[in-house]
Amino acid sequence: MGRDDTESAGVLYHTYMKLSLTLPVTLLFLLAPSLAAAEWLERVEDGIMATRIHVELWADDPAQGQAAIDAVLAEMRRVDEAMSTYKPTSELSMVNARAAQAPVKISPELFDLLDTALDYSRVTDGAFDITYASVGYLYDFRKHVRPGEEQIKAALPGVNYRHVVLDKAKHTVRYTQPGVRIDLGGIAKGHSVDRAIAILQGRGIKHALVTAGGDSRIIGDRFGKPWVVGIRHPDRKEEVIARIPLEDAAISTSGDYERYFDEGGVRYHHIIDPGTGHSASKVRSATIIGPTATRTDGLSKTAFVLGPEKALEIYNRLDDIDAILVTPDGRVLYSKGLEAPTK
Repeated sequence: MGRDDTESAGVLYHTYMKLSLTLPVTLLFLLAPSLAAAEWLERVEDGIMATRIHVELWADDPAQGQAAIDAVLAEMRRVDEAMSTYKPTSELSMVNARAAQAPVKISPELFDLLDTALDYSRVTDGAFDITYASVGYLYDFRKHVRPGEEQIKAALPGVNYRHVVLDKAKHTVRYTQPGVRIDLGGIAKGHSVDRAIAILQGRGIKHALVTAGGDSRIIGDRFGKPWVVGIRHPDRKEEVIARIPLEDAAISTSGDYERYFDEGGVRYHHIIDPGTGHSASKVRSATIIGPTATRTDGLSKTAFVLGPEKALEIYNRLDDIDAILVTPDGRVLYSKGLEAPTK
């Protein structure tokens, strides 16, 4: 999709008339193709960070735009290689293997992301907790595997964000007891989206959308129109419960329909309550709007654990955050910065 045809024609016409008074005809012919070549570029790729990546941008030069998309995808692969718990050679996997025995020196990128994650744990009263993986690794949602109560009871002492200790002077991380594991699945996709946006901005891109699963960030608008992001119904994926117009913002949606299986009338899904070791079920979906995807991704799990009322209290205290929650009984709740759409 490009600019409005009438608007584009008018811009090119006035540019041509102005230039024709001052520039040689040969230069006009050299300039014209670059003006006409500007366009929206879009690419979708599956498999990076176990999700679908979508990049859309406006490029004055299509070749440079495609190169920018290539750079975005390469960066997201790099983040995945460093922070995936499914890759035994990742930096995060090495931390999990060694940090309970001794402090592990880590990269500035991982250190800063862990520091951010621990800050979100404090802000959310522990509802967001990367040590949930101490129990979470016992689940396999693809194979419909879940731990028994005795397994959960044995692993649960490892779940507490205070077990993760960072040393800012030495740039190390250590775990205070055995059995602790961390997983950045609740924040790493948002981080990768922010890294992608930084790359695009560094290349002069002013209008773009980058999405990794449920995490998106937008720069600019669509030439006078906002980007519109739809929030899907938790049970009917073709149905949209709200449409949000956005410019220069991030948005993340977490739902109990992303990675799950149903058994005996119970839904087991990937958002684990750090207090119980079971799937958190106090909302069906949570959408957070804010300045960065790292922030919206990290805060979108809170309501599942705390429930909608307490979560909204936290969201309403944060000046840069808005939220839309869907409760188990189908209610749609909004933070104070948003008004419910009129019917």
